[in-house]
Amino acid sequence: MTITKGNQPSEESAAPDTGGASADAAGPRPAATHDPKISATMLSGLIALVLGVTASILPVPYVIESPGPTYNTLGTDRGKPVISVTGRDTYPAKGNLNLTTVYVDGGPNSTVSVFEAFSAWLDGSKAVYPQELIFPEGVTREQSQQESAVAMTTSQENAMASALKELDIPFGQKLEVADLSDGSASEGKLRPGDVFTSINGKPITTLAVVQKELAAGNGKAVTVVVDRAGKPVTETVTPKRSETGRFILGVLLKYRFTFPFDVTISLEKVGGPSAGMMFALGIIDTVTPGDLTGGKHIAGTGTITPDGAVGPIGGVAVKMHGARSDGATMFLAPADNCPQVAGNVPEGLQVVKVENLKEARRAVEMAASGADTSGLPSCAND
Repeated sequence: MTITKGNQPSEESAAPDTGGASADAAGPRPAATHDPKISATMLSGLIALVLGVTASILPVPYVIESPGPTYNTLGTDRGKPVISVTGRDTYPAKGNLNLTTVYVDGGPNSTVSVFEAFSAWLDGSKAVYPQELIFPEGVTREQSQQESAVAMTTSQENAMASALKELDIPFGQKLEVADLSDGSASEGKLRPGDVFTSINGKPITTLAVVQKELAAGNGKAVTVVVDRAGKPVTETVTPKRSETGRFILGVLLKYRFTFPFDVTISLEKVGGPSAGMMFALGIIDTVTPGDLTGGKHIAGTGTITPDGAVGPIGGVAVKMHGARSDGATMFLAPADNCPQVAGNVPEGLQVVKVENLKEARRAVEMAASGADTSGLPSCAND
């Protein structure tokens, strides 16, 4: 019962029930006595309790990753198809090709207490990391969200390109200068917006062409032709050696694609690049007859390049738990994530390591056919 101000109990109603006789009927009550040692002990305990509670809610510089929802790239989200295609025939698909997500607490997005960090550390489905391993120092919440959104858009474009390449469907692809790095070898020569045409007379279709020519030159100057606002511009650039020992032009590049049909991916409140591989598989299944999965429940994660290379991501151990909880029986994991996969595979989940989209597609097709998939590459083989 809640007692509000102005409705205080009387002394009578507050007195203990003694079976009809007041306590005073037996005579005057003895005066209360206090042991100073007991009082000091109680005070110390109270102070310790307050300090302990305060310490448990203080923020600490850690990040907690926990399983987020999974999304079927062949299904819908908020009533809309996750993958919509216009300008080409599509085919309904059964089964699941689920991308996986993680909830991230801490960093610029929120705070994590000592108690929360310790509880997550004891939970096998969660992961705890020092904040600096996940977020660069000084990054704001807005910057983090913007970077995540840009990465998501890039992953969708790369997924489309890799899917079309896997299906041998022609499309246009060019490299554009997005920015120059500090101390760039191309400073004063190349500009953001320049579109690469050729290097040393060789047509540039992919980043690999540029990298191969720079490696072959071993630091010698190269002749680069770019399209600048519709006009060809020729520049000679002497590459610099990077910290990893490679020769680089010092430019940040992005792909500019021209696709033969449109693909729209509708997925709210999900960012980052790690859904690339699953988007590519979903696109392949959507634009080809039949069911790629054969009705099976398959999940996975991994970045994707336009050439179909699958790259490592963060939170793979947490994502495997999320996938298994949602019913997945096979999980496609980037080969470079095997150190994080080992020892963290939930019971009932087969993890297949993949290095590229072709291997991922083959694993899904094998599962769909009912073939024995035990021989597929796994992190246990490393």
